[in-house]
Amino acid sequence: MRRSLYGPDGFFVRHRPADHFRTSVTASPLFAQAIAGLVAETDRALKHPDTLTVVDVGAGRGELLTRLLAVLHPNDRIEAIAVELAPRPDGLDPRIAWRREPPERFHGVLLAMEWLDNVPLDRAELGDDEILRYPETGEPLDDADRAWVEQWWPLHNPGDIAEIGRSRDDAWRDAVGRLERGLALAVDYGHTRADRRTTLTGYRNGRQVPPRFDGSTDITAHVAVDSLAATGLVGVPVKQGWALKALGIDGARPPVDLATVDPGRYVRELARASQAADLTDPAGLGDHWWLLRTVAIEWAPWRLSRNSTR
Repeated sequence: MRRSLYGPDGFFVRHRPADHFRTSVTASPLFAQAIAGLVAETDRALKHPDTLTVVDVGAGRGELLTRLLAVLHPNDRIEAIAVELAPRPDGLDPRIAWRREPPERFHGVLLAMEWLDNVPLDRAELGDDEILRYPETGEPLDDADRAWVEQWWPLHNPGDIAEIGRSRDDAWRDAVGRLERGLALAVDYGHTRADRRTTLTGYRNGRQVPPRFDGSTDITAHVAVDSLAATGLVGVPVKQGWALKALGIDGARPPVDLATVDPGRYVRELARASQAADLTDPAGLGDHWWLLRTVAIEWAPWRLSRNSTR
């Protein structure tokens, strides 16, 4: 999986992700506007430092940072860093730095938009002898992977498969560990123990397809949200529909009377409502999880309750 996605001929090195699958970032500029609001609030919580660093891990071709800079413009204090293994795209805003690794230490905002589902993972299979093995090699799981499966994805019947999320937990722990003060936000596909299921799949040319490990296909698997939250580096997970509505992206249609008073405004607001409805649709993008954590700042983007996950 790692070689297929990130090797010299890997999917994310050779392909433009937006040509193969749709994300909230590419679906509507309203998503970037919501994230820009969080960046601005973090800036205030940090008391407007000389440099506010915004790091986007798994940045694709820099679409989110490009839109953020447009929304937040002019703000010369923002240091925008795209973290991606692919070469820097031609024509990218020169204000966006292009790196293969996040900074070792920074203050500001860490963003991970549909990155964790592409962090490579191993699988576990329960054998007839009740031993957990890697199905690709037949070798028994190492102690760390076995402990993760037993805690987060216990298998009961021979032939059952688990997708081992420990690599995602470790990747998130490393990324957030670099943030000294500020806000960390991951948005991704996910599941919890209540709806645990195998999800390894592929995307190519806008269609879901069987995974191919030859660099031609995006290979993805849902994030074990409850395991990630147990790292202590995530607040209460919430669904995207709830989060965006809390940030004012609610999909409410404009009053019909506006069409008579100001037809142009009515059309613009109707289009905005349609985009917002797309982003918050519980059967689509609105089903994504938001995994958010503040680090050493006294500010909460919203009041979270356990009921917010429903």
